[in-house]
Amino acid sequence: MRDALTGLGVSPGRTAGPAFRMAAPPTLPDTVPAVADVEAEKTLATKALTQVSSVLEELAARVDGEAAEVLATEAMMAADKTLADAVAAAVAGGRPAPWAIADAIGAQQETFTQLGGYFAERAADLADIRDRAVAHLLDEPMPGLPVPGRPYVLTADDLSPADTALLDPNSVLAIVTRRGGPTSHTAILARARGLPAVVGCAGILDVEDGAAVSVDGTTGEVTEIDESEVDGVREAAARERERLAALTGPGRTADGHAVPLVLNVGGVADVVADAEGVGLFRTEFLFLGRTSAPSVAEQERAYAELFGALGGRKVVVRTLDAGADKPLPFLGLAAEENPALGVRGLRVARAHPEVLAEQLEAIARAANATAADVWVMAPMVATTAEAEEFAAAVRTAGLPVAGAMIEVPAAALRANKLLEVVDFVSIGTNDLSQYTLAADRMNGDLADLLDPWQPAVLELVASCADAGRSTHKPVGVCGEAAGDPLLALVLVGMGVTSLSMSAPSVPAVRAMLAAHTLAECEHLARLALDAPDAVAARQAVAAATNG
Repeated sequence: MRDALTGLGVSPGRTAGPAFRMAAPPTLPDTVPAVADVEAEKTLATKALTQVSSVLEELAARVDGEAAEVLATEAMMAADKTLADAVAAAVAGGRPAPWAIADAIGAQQETFTQLGGYFAERAADLADIRDRAVAHLLDEPMPGLPVPGRPYVLTADDLSPADTALLDPNSVLAIVTRRGGPTSHTAILARARGLPAVVGCAGILDVEDGAAVSVDGTTGEVTEIDESEVDGVREAAARERERLAALTGPGRTADGHAVPLVLNVGGVADVVADAEGVGLFRTEFLFLGRTSAPSVAEQERAYAELFGALGGRKVVVRTLDAGADKPLPFLGLAAEENPALGVRGLRVARAHPEVLAEQLEAIARAANATAADVWVMAPMVATTAEAEEFAAAVRTAGLPVAGAMIEVPAAALRANKLLEVVDFVSIGTNDLSQYTLAADRMNGDLADLLDPWQPAVLELVASCADAGRSTHKPVGVCGEAAGDPLLALVLVGMGVTSLSMSAPSVPAVRAMLAAHTLAECEHLARLALDAPDAVAARQAVAAATNG
């Protein structure tokens, strides 16, 4: 057995199989032809981008939930006027349509990467738009996913949203990419499909096509193995999945302490029948790719569809989490040098209070028309005054339960004060890690700092849980940390009252909780908090649970 490659495990599970690499897209010829007719060349470029946008919209219509949201966003980017203007300028400067598109998108990618955060994550989307447009103009097909005729592990430098959204889980066993981060589209969509996935895995492209590999989406380890070992790994993984599936019912510890395991969803397609409820309903999908805000009636219909599917179960709705780092054209917000620290989430209401007011009205109407237990929370809350103003707006709209997301250290440090004015808080560990450690969540070189096991992050979570206990109010976690079975024990031991995750993560977390008492969870939390670093915290808890 060879030495393991190590990346960032972003979707749990273990499997094995032959590795096959995603084919490279068409490339531009070395010789650049002269432009004979500038206007004709501009028309060719415009038609290519329009065609790409149309194809992506058609693909979005074929899928649901997060996949549809991702593809709709990419379609909007392909149709963006800023990109079209940049391409036209490049053509006017003497570049043929394919080269003009590549130049314009290359410049945008560089800008997005420098901005970091959400923009850096969109660099892969821009690459997909470029490749599709270039393939169209060169009259060459875009390469699809490998078709080796047997189940395989997909390896790639990175994957486009379209590739990830449309892959067949019956053919693809796992995904391993050289680039990407925990909030990349590859990670998000792999989790939604229950596929083990590892990103940021240096050296994966050196693995030859057909070579057998084992993939652990929890630890991030990818190891070349003998072909004879593949069946054993997959059989052991299948037995583990069967064991987890056999354990049903609500989340609780071995001694009966209830811990609701609820879902992170983008729409009704992400809801599973036996879910205890929804802990994070992302509402951005309804606002993407639009030049004007959706009407109250349109929003009401969309919300009522999800609420109706949940019956009387709880659903926590996050109000629009958009702004400069998730640009929506109709908002008309100015560009910012550092969007991660700018006008996003609840801060958008400073410039557009009507968007929040209309969304709350639509949520209230949908809640009144269904039996769901509807709670509402605001993203990017930093101060008690913001939380208090939001809670007043929620109650004015006729909604009884108002909460705040804890994503920045300021909110975590003052959680006790926030809980004096709101009914609950929900911790978004992805952004909390980024802001606490001052580490861009798309920077693969800083993956160790983005680890939710970092003691500084755990201390902030524990502080929030303490505030919940003292005020007798719920404190949930809706970041990806909630779906880590081992870390779930620590969070419960700290006093977190609910865990929200993607549906495929629930069985493993449920089983882990059922195997440990609340007292054991509290002991594990102390071990993690006392550890000097993230690696030591994880190792200490793992050793204690195995012992």
